[in-house]
Amino acid sequence: MKNRSKSRQFSVQALYSWLLTEQNVSEIEVHFISEHDMGDADVNYFQEILHFVTAHKMALIDHMEPFLSRTFAEVDPVEQAILLVGVFELEQRPDIPYRVSINEAVECAKIFGAEDGHKFINGIMDKVAGKLRAVEVKAPRKKKARKK
Repeated sequence: MKNRSKSRQFSVQALYSWLLTEQNVSEIEVHFISEHDMGDADVNYFQEILHFVTAHKMALIDHMEPFLSRTFAEVDPVEQAILLVGVFELEQRPDIPYRVSINEAVECAKIFGAEDGHKFINGIMDKVAGKLRAVEVKAPRKKKARKK
């Protein structure tokens, strides 16, 4: 199985480039795939994220704006890219548990973001998950079976 974590990280990097340059997303995609070793990544998932986020950026932002203490434009571009990927997953990929999406966004923030950026990302993702995945968030946690 290809590594979705790598796909998310590559997506964050490609979206960061797109946010800064406003270059055509297809050009960024081609350049990114040719310039990076994506052998461990799920390239199809990378492409799915990249194309959905760029096509639906404003709808994704609408999900997070009620929870931001500033406008989305005032958020650091790295954190913008991380949030867009995370909210995409919460909205579009119910097959991925919300806790996984939050954790992956936090891990991306630890890799690419500012020193305490992961705390900001965690707070926003948690609130968006409560909105988009309310049933899943409110469901009782399954207890793990203890080994004897």
